[in-house]
Amino acid sequence: MTQNVDTLFTNAIVLTMDENLIQYDPGAVAVKGDSIVAVGFEAELKKEFTASEIIDCGGKVLMPGLVNAHTHVPMTLVRGLADDLRLDVWLMGYMLPVERQFVSPEFVRLGTLIACAEQIRSGVTTFNDMYYFEDDIAQATADAGMRAVCGESIMKYPAPDAASYDDSLAYAREFIKKWKGHPLIVPAIAPHAPYSTNPEIIRACVDLAKEFDVPLHIHISETAFEVENMRKEQGMPVIPYVKKLGLFEAKVIAAHCVHIDTGEIRTLQHANAGVAHNPSSNLKLASGFAPVQKMLDDGLNVGVGTDGPASNNDLDMFEEVRLASFVAKASSNDPTVLPAATALLMATRLGAQALHLGHITGSLEVGKRADLILVDTSPLHNSPRFKRDPQNAYAQLVFAAKSTDVTDVMVNGKWLMRDHQLLTLNEKELLAQARELAVKIDAFLTEREQSVLSKLIALGGSMEEESFEVQVKVKVTEPATVIQNLKRAEIEVTAYKHYRQFDEYFVFDDPNQGRLRFREDNFINEKGEIVNTRSRLTLLGVKREDEMGHDVLLSRSRFLAPATQSLRFYREYFKPKSEISVEKDRLRWHIKYKNTEFFINLDEVKEPAMGTFLEVKSRTWSRKDADLKAELVRELLDMLGVGSAETVTQDYIEILTA
Repeated sequence: MTQNVDTLFTNAIVLTMDENLIQYDPGAVAVKGDSIVAVGFEAELKKEFTASEIIDCGGKVLMPGLVNAHTHVPMTLVRGLADDLRLDVWLMGYMLPVERQFVSPEFVRLGTLIACAEQIRSGVTTFNDMYYFEDDIAQATADAGMRAVCGESIMKYPAPDAASYDDSLAYAREFIKKWKGHPLIVPAIAPHAPYSTNPEIIRACVDLAKEFDVPLHIHISETAFEVENMRKEQGMPVIPYVKKLGLFEAKVIAAHCVHIDTGEIRTLQHANAGVAHNPSSNLKLASGFAPVQKMLDDGLNVGVGTDGPASNNDLDMFEEVRLASFVAKASSNDPTVLPAATALLMATRLGAQALHLGHITGSLEVGKRADLILVDTSPLHNSPRFKRDPQNAYAQLVFAAKSTDVTDVMVNGKWLMRDHQLLTLNEKELLAQARELAVKIDAFLTEREQSVLSKLIALGGSMEEESFEVQVKVKVTEPATVIQNLKRAEIEVTAYKHYRQFDEYFVFDDPNQGRLRFREDNFINEKGEIVNTRSRLTLLGVKREDEMGHDVLLSRSRFLAPATQSLRFYREYFKPKSEISVEKDRLRWHIKYKNTEFFINLDEVKEPAMGTFLEVKSRTWSRKDADLKAELVRELLDMLGVGSAETVTQDYIEILTA
């Protein structure tokens, strides 16, 4: 007695990509509802099943859909915006300004739908995303019919969808609750990276991931610079650092992992973490070569990702898989490393396992979802076909096939593309909307081309300072009393410096440009001698954006760059309308009070003569943290003997120009 199914695929070269890499030629696959009910030789399945629709595959390859293990899909809308640049110029000069200006729910929906169209055309059925407004990304993906892990980004900086970390975490919680259990969307939490978060944020993200049993998606050890900084700041590499914070208590998806050693690989393997290898992005940004073969040898689930379309610049997984194999061979000087079958596994079953979705998708096996594609291997660029070696089927796909060879795509038992025709998306309409947006972005950047910020970034080495800091400034009449009170047992002094500061503020015709400060620090030893000199440029915002009820929390954009040229050079380069000079003698203490770090500055402003000021500062990232630190600052002021002094809410330059 035969069993009826919805779809029976026949006359195919079936590559199951299962544990044994079983092939069937001619093969068949039976699909009922959203799942695969049988895989085998055509003759056997024809006897066993009848179907509402029988698909003659015409000798094409029938295989699992590809899994894009790491990307940022809305960035299709900034593809090609700025290329062949240093990372700091690319990021600070173009990506971040455009994202701040344009990223919105509408932006991410459009970018996601375009990305879905591109991925469907190239045989991708599942992807792993990290971006902002992830709820809208999830909805657009579900509307397109694709499967995705959607990770809501969490950082210590303000983001397009959250003014502070607290808001990001609250958004993520509601997002996860909404999408948990959806047939296509797996919600996730995505702390961006160790360097863009902090221990409290990582622990909170782990707790949320564990509470809802969802994946945690994070960038790990992408660049040598990142790893070197972690060693300097924490005394250990990145993976030991995040392990110490409990990261691997969650179901981790670690993107990149370029600069990791054998011990770190074993840590990832023991934690059952998935790794997303991104060869194109790593090459384009000169990040290095990930030890992929070593990871695989040690049993790690390593998938392949495209990364975002702004740093690749496409979502073509066929190109990515081919490159993954080639890079591994070239970097190891071994042509046998990462053979075609293994590379294709990384893009299918291993990729799904890396996303903690191996029980659902990634191979053609009974009980798994019907996420599959048809690939035509008969075109000129992939002919002829040799059957002597069964590995040839994988070699054809990895080394010769193109994304345009994908003819048909099914996800969850539903057709998304038939004979190259998209069924769930209007490609022409999406492209028209993207062209309109590109005109607006071009106009925005053209207007900024001569801005002070753009000129600062063009000098190189620029970085954005953390935006939020708790700060109180008071005028003091007896600085010796403050210095004596800093010796109290409740205050732990961890560092002390004495230096003279010479500040030259550039003022511009357009106040919206902010003020540029050229600062020269002369470091003074105990004998009163200058032992070192440092110069840097700082672009300061012109207004306090958010006091959050304390007159102590500043939200101000600050961009820093090393000052390697003379003051005369910067005058001629930036052409300010006027200049204001400030000279001060600064004593700085780095302290701990109630296990919280603070900076204390005692400034004698000598030119112009303004007297002595005490500043108490601490970096923050959330309203809750700011509230706590604001109370501690008040306690410190009392302890230092200046609790009754009047608070000064302006910077020195603001006092002078008021």
